Amino acid sequence: MMTFLTIVAVFLVLFVIGQVLGVFELSAKLRGRNVYDVTEKESKVQSVMMLVFLAAYFTFILWQVNKWGGSTLPVPASLHGVTTDTLLSITWWIIIPMFVLTHILLFYFAFKYVYNKNRRAEYFAHSNKLELIWTAVPTIVLTILILYGLNTWNSITTPLTDDVDHIKMELYAKQFDWTARYSGADNKLGSADVHLIDATNPVGLDVRDENGNDDIIVKGEFHLPVNVPVQFNFRSQDVIHSAYMPHFRAQMNCVPGMTTKFKFTPTITTAEMKQITKNPDFNYVLLCNKICGAAHYNMQMAIIVESQEDFDKWLAGQKPFKAEEAPAMEVEKTVVEDTAVEAVEQVEADKAEI
Repeated sequence: MMTFLTIVAVFLVLFVIGQVLGVFELSAKLRGRNVYDVTEKESKVQSVMMLVFLAAYFTFILWQVNKWGGSTLPVPASLHGVTTDTLLSITWWIIIPMFVLTHILLFYFAFKYVYNKNRRAEYFAHSNKLELIWTAVPTIVLTILILYGLNTWNSITTPLTDDVDHIKMELYAKQFDWTARYSGADNKLGSADVHLIDATNPVGLDVRDENGNDDIIVKGEFHLPVNVPVQFNFRSQDVIHSAYMPHFRAQMNCVPGMTTKFKFTPTITTAEMKQITKNPDFNYVLLCNKICGAAHYNMQMAIIVESQEDFDKWLAGQKPFKAEEAPAMEVEKTVVEDTAVEAVEQVEADKAEI
């Protein structure tokens, strides 16, 4: 009901405004004036208002910067994050001065060249010099930025080679959950297939692949050692997700049916970042940056960056995928053996009765 009344009120206001404008138009006609003619006095008022709006506009921008400037991300926590932030800063240093300059010129020209019936504008059809300047300068600047950006992107998406000491792991996405998988002692991720997923195999590991025997699957949170390169593989079970780790300046789409890759080297531990941000509750986080469904907002996973010693201790406490299956396999084996023994004893008893 309230929504309906609001809509009716909006329409009534618009109707009243239309009627008022109609009254002004009729009164102008009665005075023998064309309502669409703009007088020099009206033009002068509008030109002054242009400068007033310009001042108010920039004041509002400065207020926003002062109010919300501290809400941006803290310092980058990865090696490539510094380069990424540098690229972003260079872009801002180019965009902001041009933004300010063009707006000052735009509103100043509206003020300076206010309508004057005794003045006529100079007209010229073409200028090679102007064409060259406003085409060549932006082209050069954009080319430099694009080449810098492509070089940065290639450096963080090119997979690490085996001769580099690093950690290899996978982030597996599904609605609405993340699962992390470490490659284990052999530093090789076992092959996986979505058709092999079940209650005991959340990422679809192929048990026939020996490389997956020591793979470690974790949920809830995953750990990374500081100053050690990490090679990430990304997969998705259902729709397109996006693995977003903002503090590391890392983001990569997780696409069903394919594996995407990203690497970075964490440089600041969780404990150190708590001191930097002065926030004792701070924690790195993995988010989904694609609107992947109704519970998209729930796709979060904590990331703990710690020393190599603490990481090794934590990893040693995690069970490999095969080790988790071992107890169940032992139970199944025992049951089978007991059943076989009972069957043999029954056969012997039947023979004795005969």
